Amino acid sequence: MQGQLPVLECRALCLGYERREVLHELSFVLREGERLCVLGENGTGKSTLLLALLGLKRPTKGEIIYGADSARRQIGYLPQQLAVQQDFPARAVEVVRSGFLGAMGPKAWYTREQRARAGEIMAQLGVAELADRCFRELSGGQQRRVLLARALCATRRLLLLDEPEAGLDPIAAKELAQLIRALHKDKGIAVIQVSHEVESALDGADYVLHLTRGAFEGDRFFGTAEEYRASPLGQDYMMNCRAGRQAARRVEYE
Repeated sequence: MQGQLPVLECRALCLGYERREVLHELSFVLREGERLCVLGENGTGKSTLLLALLGLKRPTKGEIIYGADSARRQIGYLPQQLAVQQDFPARAVEVVRSGFLGAMGPKAWYTREQRARAGEIMAQLGVAELADRCFRELSGGQQRRVLLARALCATRRLLLLDEPEAGLDPIAAKELAQLIRALHKDKGIAVIQVSHEVESALDGADYVLHLTRGAFEGDRFFGTAEEYRASPLGQDYMMNCRAGRQAARRVEYE
């Protein structure tokens, strides 16, 4: 997709906390319609990278360049499911419409176009019938779809997804993964997805960034999904993930 316009670019990006550096001189370009899968164990800097892309974490060195002046304020973000979200006392449609808040400025009301777009997105994601339901009364899969609809209201260019399938039962996780792939393909939105579900995340991914506990470039992988599957790091990681799932199943049935 070299002919597509860049959505964002990281140039020699360094991230850390106090004296510990978690990412060193990370560089990549994400273009319109591309999907980047970010993999790695806990503590390797995946969520820290998302915070930096959202403007919530300042780089120690390097820079993040967005494809448009307003792009930083118009990123769709699907966070991991949190207890505070599960208790959010609002109707599902109100949660979805809140995705427009970042681009509204001082306005205190939604336009007719925004209300219509929120309804269209909810219909596309199969949650239109949940519009007047209290968000906290929805199932985990329904809540995640509502939050994805909110993220889509915030952007037409870039989605950041932080382990979107975490905590869902296998059926709901599979349905959400299929939905994300369809949105990426049909709408041409650039997607950066952090995931521990390596098989589903790689399906449809253009590029893979695998972070390890070593902060430096030689300790990580960046390349196409095909190159990752053929790499020693990718093969070892996928094998370990399969072994972990099998062990979890044995414990569940014992």
